Amino acid sequence: MAEALIKGMTAQGMRDIMVSEPKQERRRFLEQQYKVVTTGENRQVVSACDIVILAVKPQVMNEVADEISSAVTGSTTIVSIAAGITLAYLSSKFRTEKIIRVMPNTPALVQKGMTVMSLCECFDDREITVVRQIFMSVGEVITLPEKYMNAVTAVSGSGPGFFAYFIEAVIKGAVRAGLSNDDARTLAVQTAIGTSYLLETGMSPSRLREMVTSPGGTTAAGLETFDAHGFTEVVSSAVEAAKQRAEELGKDIL
Repeated sequence: MAEALIKGMTAQGMRDIMVSEPKQERRRFLEQQYKVVTTGENRQVVSACDIVILAVKPQVMNEVADEISSAVTGSTTIVSIAAGITLAYLSSKFRTEKIIRVMPNTPALVQKGMTVMSLCECFDDREITVVRQIFMSVGEVITLPEKYMNAVTAVSGSGPGFFAYFIEAVIKGAVRAGLSNDDARTLAVQTAIGTSYLLETGMSPSRLREMVTSPGGTTAAGLETFDAHGFTEVVSSAVEAAKQRAEELGKDIL
C-alpha cells in the first residue's frame, strides 16, 4: 500500500516525499523508480515531514509508535492506514491532535482504490485537503465517522479479496464446463470489469440483475442455485466476520 501511494502521488506531480524502508534493496528500487528520498530510520521521516503516513501492519503499531513518538510534535499530522487501530489509541501515543484514521484498499495499486477517512475536527481545510489529495491520487475518497471504520474495513478493505474469491469460483466453474483456464479467466475478469462500469453509472445492483435475468432463463437457474445454498447469508456472514476481526485487532493492540 505504501508503494501504491508513492506511485499515485508521484504520478500526480507531488514531490518532497521521504520513505522509511528497512531493506536496502527496496530503498534503492524506490529511489530509482519514483525519485523519492529514502532512509532506514523511521524517526528521520517523522522529524523531516509535516504529514506522516503509518503504512504498517496493526501488529507492529505499538513498536513503531514507541519508536517515533518522541519525534512527533503538535504540528505533525499522523495518518494511520492500519486496520483496527483507533483514533483514541493513536492520540494516546502521539503528542498531536492532528490524527487521521484511513482505510484504503488494494485497487489503489492501479489508482482505482476506495479510501475512507475518519478524523477529528481540529483540521483546517488546507491541511485536510492535502491529505485527501494524497489518497485521491490512488482512487476515490470519502469521509465517515470512526464508528463505521470496522465495517468499512470489512467491505472495501477485505472486499477485493471477497470479489477475487468469487471470480476464482466462476473460473473454476467455467473450466468444469469445458473452457480453458485462460479463456475462463478472460471471460470472468472482463465480465466483472464491465459489470463494475455499469454499476458506476448509478444503476442499482438489483436493477442490473433484473435486466440480465429472464424468467426460466440461464441467469435465473444460476441465481436459484445461489439462493438454494444461502448465498446472501454466506456473504453477509463473511462481511460480519471481517468486521469482528477488525474490532479484535484494535482490542489486541490496546
